[in-house]
Amino acid sequence: MEGPRLRECTATYAAHAPPLLHTLEPSRRTGSNRVFAAVYTCAIIALFYRHAQTLLYSKTLVSFYVTLTLFISDLILALMWVNGQAFRMRPVYRKEYPENIEKFMKTSDLPGLDVFICTADPYKEPPMNVVNTALSVMAYDYPTEKISIYVSDDGGSALTLFAFMEAAKFAAHWLPFCRKNDIAERSPIEYFASNYSRSSETEKIKIMYKSMKVRVEHVVETGKVGDEYITSDQDRQAFSKWSTDGFTRQNHPSVIQVLLEKNKDRDITGHWLPNLVYVSRQKSKTSPHHFKAGALNVLVRVSAAMTNAPIILTLDCDMYSNDPRTLLRALCYVLDPEIQNKLAYIQFPQEFHGLNKSDIYACEHKRMFKLNPVGFDGLSGPDYFGSGCFFRRRALFGDPSTLVLPEISEISPDYVVNKPITAQSVLDFAHQVTGCNYEDQTEWGSKIGFRYGSLVEDYYTGFRQQCEGWRSIFCYPERAAFLGDAPFNLLDVLGQNKRWAIGLLEVASSRYSTITFGVKALGLSMGLGYSYYAFSPILSIPITTYSFLPQLALLNGVSIFPKVSEPWFLLYMFLFLGAYVQDSLEFVVGGGTIQRWWSDQRMWMMRGLSCYLFGLTEFLLKSIGIPTQGFNVTSKVIDNEQRKRYDQGLFEFGVPSPMFVTLTMAAIINLFSFIYGLIHFLNGSNKGGLFMQLFITASIVMNCMPIYQAMALRSDKGKMPIRTTVTATFLASAVYAVASLVLK
Repeated sequence: MEGPRLRECTATYAAHAPPLLHTLEPSRRTGSNRVFAAVYTCAIIALFYRHAQTLLYSKTLVSFYVTLTLFISDLILALMWVNGQAFRMRPVYRKEYPENIEKFMKTSDLPGLDVFICTADPYKEPPMNVVNTALSVMAYDYPTEKISIYVSDDGGSALTLFAFMEAAKFAAHWLPFCRKNDIAERSPIEYFASNYSRSSETEKIKIMYKSMKVRVEHVVETGKVGDEYITSDQDRQAFSKWSTDGFTRQNHPSVIQVLLEKNKDRDITGHWLPNLVYVSRQKSKTSPHHFKAGALNVLVRVSAAMTNAPIILTLDCDMYSNDPRTLLRALCYVLDPEIQNKLAYIQFPQEFHGLNKSDIYACEHKRMFKLNPVGFDGLSGPDYFGSGCFFRRRALFGDPSTLVLPEISEISPDYVVNKPITAQSVLDFAHQVTGCNYEDQTEWGSKIGFRYGSLVEDYYTGFRQQCEGWRSIFCYPERAAFLGDAPFNLLDVLGQNKRWAIGLLEVASSRYSTITFGVKALGLSMGLGYSYYAFSPILSIPITTYSFLPQLALLNGVSIFPKVSEPWFLLYMFLFLGAYVQDSLEFVVGGGTIQRWWSDQRMWMMRGLSCYLFGLTEFLLKSIGIPTQGFNVTSKVIDNEQRKRYDQGLFEFGVPSPMFVTLTMAAIINLFSFIYGLIHFLNGSNKGGLFMQLFITASIVMNCMPIYQAMALRSDKGKMPIRTTVTATFLASAVYAVASLVLK
């Protein structure tokens, strides 16, 4: 289906020489980036010369091992810095002109869109959030008969199905309301939370939305769909599947429910409604399900059986559309014949609403989702973020020159579906391709679809596609295309980052490692750029080293850095301040604030001492066959008290966690080290020799302020648990005692 339709669109494009669809402009900072990189590289080489010199002339075993530890830590930091330069060598900025599409292409020629929305737990990912996401894309400024929404419910929950039955009814009122009033916020919850224009029509639709919300939340709260909500035999038949013996979220048959069908269901104004399909794939405890990648591949097959649209949009369940013209922006690239043949996907930034002023947990991930992709885009394109991404279906089936055909021709990207989605043969086929053993002895997850082998299936899929010869585009419009929810709980933030760390290490250590296979397939710059992420968890080694070793040496009066009077001191200060100043300038020029930059660098340190450290440890244990903790869904539920503390800028430590122990240990050791060092510094004891250690310690103490506040100054439920403080104090004392014996 994709081939003929897109080729026809491209032919029209070329024949009529249409207006400009997009432009590209290189960044003006490219030259300065390259000059600074050259200077900084020279400084790094000088640093390792000094390390080598110190190692060769070490007079004691302790001095040798301290220098060796610093050498290894600095080597990791240097390698990560080199990887990061890939994003600074050729950053580019793009602009789209979606208004020009309608000037040369008929509406009937526009390609179809299949939207994939994944959810897994109605209690951690509230169904109303998922409903709002679906409604926001159903209301795109696009022919509704060309849009199909597929909702993957990996939790196999009747509660989620009920929510979408309600959404299907509400959509008949919401879509014409959006079309008539040309509103920008097409997620109902966001529209009614904005300063919207009040009228009798608006109040009526708001009452309908609130009524739906009450029913859905009541069902979630009670944990079942009551008989009072089942109003037809069709609904009763749908929910009867949950009444079968042995139906659990880990073990159940496939459930596919068509809730809306184009060319059959109309809204209140007589316009066709888009397709809306609920899918819960078959699950069995004895069959691997490959987490989100497995769920997405099921949707690829189900959608191929039903609609097989050439464009696929993947969305997280809480990532709603914030711009109804986003699809048209993506088409500005999809329909360009100069890049179409090698274009795999168009990635939009992940942006989040509800962040507090300082973004204390650095959930914006500005560098990952906004700054670095601009640099990647000047090479072969950004990595896949997992949400807010428009794929060409063809890109999921082999490389640009070789189509890898699936085991059944009816799910190939060029197959034309000519039956309604409710036809019995179509439904039977859809159930067949959702079976838990369907992928056995096939290419799914290896050469076809979203790739298996890592917890970060998004990053891994984009990487593998680019290694096959595809490229991607980063589309960064002024108005956010998508907005999502970020976790407001520190433990959820660290848990999510630990999962990412393990997944990234799985890629780094696989046969498709970014530093070997990636560099060979993509070239040096792209390979290094992907390695920046893949090897980021090993930053826990230098971060942990610099959070403990200089401080323990300071407590014992041992100098491990050059004195202020020595020339090498200037080198160390240049390396430290140069990296920090460049990082802060890029952050602020990229639209950030100093407050948020401070939060970002603080969380960089905290991740290194917690989730990166534990993720690296868990990965190593897993590698040698020791079982570890399984996959956990990040909670999207917002606790009112936690939200209030978050808005006040207070960190949430309320629940004991081993990751809080290492953070608290570092905070305690650095505080005592700073006090001890400051006293000796003011008394004139070895000022020059201990200055750098005191400087590093002071910077870490400043970053640990939220921890000290949670330990001693707070009485709310988010304070540091006493058990964590006691455990950390005991372990910090033990570490100090051992260090004192070794260093003295």
